[in-house]
Amino acid sequence: MNDIKYDYILCRFGELTTKGKNRKDFIDRLFQNIKKRLKDYPLLSYEKQHDAIIIHLNGIDHDTVCDKLKTVYGLSNYSGAIRCARDLDDVKAKALVLIKKHPYKTFKVNARRQDKSYPLNSDMINREIAGHILRNSDVKVDVHHPDIMLYVIVKNDRIYLMDEKIQAAGGYPVGINGKTLVMMSGGIDSPVAASMMMKRGMKVECLHFASMPYTSKQALDKVLDLVKILTDFQDEIKVHIIPFTDLQVKIYEHTDTSYAITILRRMMYRIADEVCRRRHIKMIANGESLGQVASQTPESLSVIGGVSENLIIRPLACLDKIEIIDMAKKIGTYETSILPFEDCCTIFAPKDPVTKPHADKCEYYESKFDWAPYIKECVDKMETIVIKNGDTRLEEDLF
Repeated sequence: MNDIKYDYILCRFGELTTKGKNRKDFIDRLFQNIKKRLKDYPLLSYEKQHDAIIIHLNGIDHDTVCDKLKTVYGLSNYSGAIRCARDLDDVKAKALVLIKKHPYKTFKVNARRQDKSYPLNSDMINREIAGHILRNSDVKVDVHHPDIMLYVIVKNDRIYLMDEKIQAAGGYPVGINGKTLVMMSGGIDSPVAASMMMKRGMKVECLHFASMPYTSKQALDKVLDLVKILTDFQDEIKVHIIPFTDLQVKIYEHTDTSYAITILRRMMYRIADEVCRRRHIKMIANGESLGQVASQTPESLSVIGGVSENLIIRPLACLDKIEIIDMAKKIGTYETSILPFEDCCTIFAPKDPVTKPHADKCEYYESKFDWAPYIKECVDKMETIVIKNGDTRLEEDLF
C-alpha cells in the first residue's frame, strides 16, 4: 500500500448544533446548498447524518471539491476521509501511509467510538494506532502541538480515518432566515455587508441606484462584477437597478446642498421600501458604518432611516475601515471595489454636508416638490438582472 486516496469528505456543522427543534430544517437547507455548490460534479453522492453530511467522492478529485466547499455558509469544518474496514489492522496500515506521505515529525491520534459495540474503546484505539506508527516510523507523539492530527471515527459499518480538519465559512445556511434587500453600491462596504447577511442565513437580493449619464456603464458593470463574486456564497442573486437620475436632479434643484445627500438617502430608502413590498422582503441591509461619512453619523442614520417601514440592518456599523477592507480581501471583492468608477452618491457628494440633520428641515425641503410620483416611476422602470454561476441575464429572459 504505497498510496491511498480520500473516499469521502465529512462536512461538520457549527452553530446548527444549537438550533434545537429547528435543527432539522437548518441541516436540510445546508444539505441542499452543498449539493447546489457541487452540481457540476454529478458523480458525487451524498449521505445526510445527524452530526455530519458525508460526500462520497466516487473518484472525483478531493482538492477540487474541498475548494468549492470553502464558501458554503453553515459549514463549521470538513475533512477528507479514508474508509477503513472495521479491522484495526486496516486502520493502522492506512494511518502509517498517511504519516509517511509528508515530512511530519510529531503526531497525535484522536479516536471517537460512535458505535459503542466496537470491542475497543477510544483510548485503546488511540494506543493501538499510535504504537503501530511509533514502531514503523521516525515520528514521535506530541499530545499538545502535533504536526498532524489523525482523526478516527468508528461507525457501525465502517471506520473513517482523517488527517485534516479544514476550517469552513461558518454561520448559517444561506436562505434559512429569509430574504433581505441589500443596497449595493460599487464601493468596498456593501459587498462585505451582503456577505455578512448571507453568513447569518439570509438570501440577498441587491438594489443599485444608477444615474446615467452622470454615472458610467463601467460603474454598473463594476457592481455586476461584484455580485458575480458574491455568487460564490449564494448561487443566484437578483440585482434590481433603479434609474435614479430624474429624482436625483429634482433633489438638487429643491434642496440646499448641505442637506442634499440626506434627502437623497431618504429617497433611496423610500424606493427600497417599495421594492421590498413588491418583492415580499421585510428587511433592508447596507454597508453603512457608524461615523464613516457625514450621512453615517448617529443623527444622520436616525433621520435618514426614519422614513423606512422595514427593519434596517447595518452589519458593518461597528467595524473600522481596516477591518472592512480585510473582510473584502477575504471574500475576494476588494480589487474590484477599488476600480475608479464612481456611483451616484460619490459623484454628487456635496462639499459641506450636514452631519446633524433635523427631520423637520428634511420635510421642509421635501415639501418643495412632489417626490412620490418619482419614487413610483423609479420602481416601475426598475430593471432586474439575475446573476447565476457567473452568467448575467435579464430576469424576463429567463421565462
